[in-house]
Amino acid sequence: MDEKAEERPSGVAHGLRAFQHRDYAYFWLGALISNSGTWLQNLTLPFVLLEITGQATWAGIAAFASIFPSVLLGPLAGNIADRFDRRKVLIIGQSLAAAAALLLWIVWISGVREPAAIVAVAALGGIIGGFTIPTWQSFIPLLVPVEDLPSAITMNSLQFNAARAVGPAFGGALIALVGPAGAFLANALSFGAVVTALLIINPGATRQVKDPKPVIKGFVEAIRYIRTQPGIALGIAIAAVVASLGFPIITFVVVFARQVYEVDEVALGLLSGLLGVGAILGVPLVSGMFGDMPRGSIIRFALPTYGLAVVVFGTSTSAAQGAVGLLLAGAAFISIVATSNTAVQSIVAEHIRGRVMATRIMTFTASYPIGVLIQTRLSDVLNSPRLVVTVAGSIIVVIGLALATKPAILARLDDPTDTSLPVA
Repeated sequence: MDEKAEERPSGVAHGLRAFQHRDYAYFWLGALISNSGTWLQNLTLPFVLLEITGQATWAGIAAFASIFPSVLLGPLAGNIADRFDRRKVLIIGQSLAAAAALLLWIVWISGVREPAAIVAVAALGGIIGGFTIPTWQSFIPLLVPVEDLPSAITMNSLQFNAARAVGPAFGGALIALVGPAGAFLANALSFGAVVTALLIINPGATRQVKDPKPVIKGFVEAIRYIRTQPGIALGIAIAAVVASLGFPIITFVVVFARQVYEVDEVALGLLSGLLGVGAILGVPLVSGMFGDMPRGSIIRFALPTYGLAVVVFGTSTSAAQGAVGLLLAGAAFISIVATSNTAVQSIVAEHIRGRVMATRIMTFTASYPIGVLIQTRLSDVLNSPRLVVTVAGSIIVVIGLALATKPAILARLDDPTDTSLPVA
């Protein structure tokens, strides 16, 4: 028997091995606090728009305006991630995002209740975030050695989804106690945590391979590169399916809580938080606590399960059934997104990582706002949010089952790392 195999960490220690690295641990904690504030705002924004207008469409417009700018900025943002020091880019970007969040709070306490004005300020935050998202994703591999990258990516997904649980749950209570103004202010202040963490991180430990290509040429190069890597292309495509068809339930939680379940703000916050709780429950599977499973095998099971969970939520008439669907959706979601992200990050060559991650993020962030905009509009036109969500979930089930019959295709998610260097 191989002695090294016997000494290799397993179980909880194996799954949490990324936290052995000081800089990663600091960044993870700061990101958890900051993202909790972001999710607090992600609950508060559709809530106030639904209260002001009574239309789910405005909630969809807000989600679109907050996220879609990152699609347009993707080529430039990916170039920034590969050209400049990622730590410095994040410090500047997160500081500006804090200023945008503070502006939203100022607009609200000033008495502005025009939905277009509120959405415009939210869009400003989306524009700023669009510059930094690829850098954020590309920064994580600099904090851990390559053998700990799967743990680092999964734990990053964990903090994102833990924030998705904590933020809305806290937000529902905060809205009930002090109103939306307190929630908007809390989000602005939360950015201080991640900026502090970035300042603490050792700059010398995050050196990267830089490839300063012109923006358009660099982006075209990334597209051509993805076409030569089937595992990366598949990981991006799977994320797009999940984002466009299933991820809109984040916005529909507000719609269902007010129009279907007719529950109060506290219950709304708890329901929104269940997506994050479910994601936390799914972490042991994808972190390696039960052993390292092939990424293709995880997707084969998780994708149709996610579709089924969306159907359970979509067909619900009670908060109890909706809660079951949300818990299951959260667990399946992290399994899919963390696994597909790990596939892309594990396969891609370091010199082009920022631009490839920008392309992945562009695909995801284009798919989600377009999906939520279409689904919320159909919900108003058909006057049936339950029908719209159920059909979307059913389509995911069909796609998932179709992929499950193609194990050779899913196996490409486990392709080896590309060690090529940038071409002069």
